[in-house]
Amino acid sequence: MNNEIVFQCFAPFIPPVHFELIPIKNLVSDQNYQRTLSDKHVNTTATNFDVCQINAVKVSRRNGINYVFDGQHTIETVALVSGSRETPVWCMIYDDLEYQREAEIFANQTKYTKSLTPYEIFMANIEAGNDKQLIIRSLVESYNMKIANKAAPGNICAVATLESIHDKYSFQILDRTLRLIIGAWEGSPKSFSANMLNGVARLIHCFGDTMKDNVFIEKLGVVSLKELTRTARERSAGSRGYAEAMLLAYNKKTQKPLPMSKLYSNKGPKPQNPLSDENMSAKVPDIASDGQIALF
Repeated sequence: MNNEIVFQCFAPFIPPVHFELIPIKNLVSDQNYQRTLSDKHVNTTATNFDVCQINAVKVSRRNGINYVFDGQHTIETVALVSGSRETPVWCMIYDDLEYQREAEIFANQTKYTKSLTPYEIFMANIEAGNDKQLIIRSLVESYNMKIANKAAPGNICAVATLESIHDKYSFQILDRTLRLIIGAWEGSPKSFSANMLNGVARLIHCFGDTMKDNVFIEKLGVVSLKELTRTARERSAGSRGYAEAMLLAYNKKTQKPLPMSKLYSNKGPKPQNPLSDENMSAKVPDIASDGQIALF
């Protein structure tokens, strides 16, 4: 079967396009249906530029003019990184589309697409051998837990929250967060919600070593997650409410309670040595010579 016959058979499923390399200066993207160009998005993408992530720009060629109807951020990113609007980009060109059809395609381009979940992105990074995700997985597994996409005993599903705590605070705070939650609630799936993880991490960040692990585990361990959740919702929305609820339980019948106001201070405690005598259980990640993650 020759190519012409194949094309005729499958023509309804093949977009009527052709590809060309076109200099950015010869592309126009000022149509009214276009979203406002985000300089922040362009700068972020340029900072993390990867040529293999560049998609073909969709172009409608009307009256000899190349109108971009999908890819305006792509062309601005390439122009910024290359330093020239002479730089060509691959374009998927539709000939003689009407303006209204362009706008319709633009409006519906993501209507039926399925975005990657945080878990899918995390596992793809694992397959790519990226250090951060490998370190986080190894930490979770060191507690006999695993990262998963379904809630079950021994599973942690709030993948984006694990990464956020690691990035916003530190590996040591993520480690201590897991240790305190497991110590208090023995790995119950509901104890690893995003709000719970963020709430505990916030307490650790604000109070450091002035909040004692053994006291936290002893006092919070007798508070049911149902009761804690109810108190949290009464106090405030999201992880803030959980942090307040846990602090109330921690301070109960304590002569020197930790101040609630500290939760709303931008300043955390002075950094502690993660390998001090008091924190010898903290695990510091290292990459062994064979490329495997080691936790010491």
